Amino acid sequence: MNPRLLMMTVSTMLVAGLNFPIGKMALSFGSPFILLAIRFIGAGLLMLPFILKRPHPRSAVSWLKVATIGLFQSALVMTGIYISMKTITSGSSSILSSTNPIWFIVFSALVLRTRYHALQWVGVAIGFAGVAMSQGFQLDWQVGFWYALGAGMAWGLATLLTARWGKAYDSYVLAAYQMLFGGILLLIASPFFEQPFFVWDPSQLFREVFIIGWMILMSSIFQFITWYYVLRNADPAKANAFLFLIPMFGALSGWGLLGETLHWYTLAGMLCICLGIYLVNRPVKNALTAAKEGGFRTLESAK
Repeated sequence: MNPRLLMMTVSTMLVAGLNFPIGKMALSFGSPFILLAIRFIGAGLLMLPFILKRPHPRSAVSWLKVATIGLFQSALVMTGIYISMKTITSGSSSILSSTNPIWFIVFSALVLRTRYHALQWVGVAIGFAGVAMSQGFQLDWQVGFWYALGAGMAWGLATLLTARWGKAYDSYVLAAYQMLFGGILLLIASPFFEQPFFVWDPSQLFREVFIIGWMILMSSIFQFITWYYVLRNADPAKANAFLFLIPMFGALSGWGLLGETLHWYTLAGMLCICLGIYLVNRPVKNALTAAKEGGFRTLESAK
């Protein structure tokens, strides 16, 4: 990966990690569904002028698939994360929800009957051990824990759906409309699942405008566009390995911005989850491929 793509990849992961403490700060003046509806509808509308001339879905089924991805990616994932941060730290939420690559391999094996190498299943086991360790092995029924873990599961399903359907769409069109659909669904659901509120505090106006602006411009538009650019111009397998930086940046930014405590077992669990995610995403060559490549290199050296 060249230095430019490396910088873009790391900056995307940094923004993804910062989303957690920024989101927790936003909860002081808005309810989760309303905040996320503003974020995704605002980001989708800002992207519309730039995607109008790009290829759009043409059938009702295609639009339904985009809406389904929006339901999981924008609505369920982020709702789980924001609600979880009402009862657990932003660092814990980032660690638990970032288990999505582990859930991806589990769901793809169960739903699509995809076969994975033993090393990848070892990564799944290490990742789940890291989840337990990050919580001090006290997996009680604390609601925030389950919401954050549920967000990771929804994220894994969203990745599975995007991997299966996403190639049929322009990536920027998909990003914009899945956010719009997700934001509209959240706006409709808000009165049924929460006590909606959004309050501008004149004494905190700059802070609140900055947070909303960050959520729309950085957390949504910048993050999606930069990540899609990296995936188009770099090896996706190598790029995905950087996802393990999200829980690290999330935990560290929660400690730096919100003063959240970093327990030793939280850090140990985070490292286990990172290792598990790395093993899950690590490309494994089968013996036949390795033999062929070895033979090719031998022939090349003989020349």
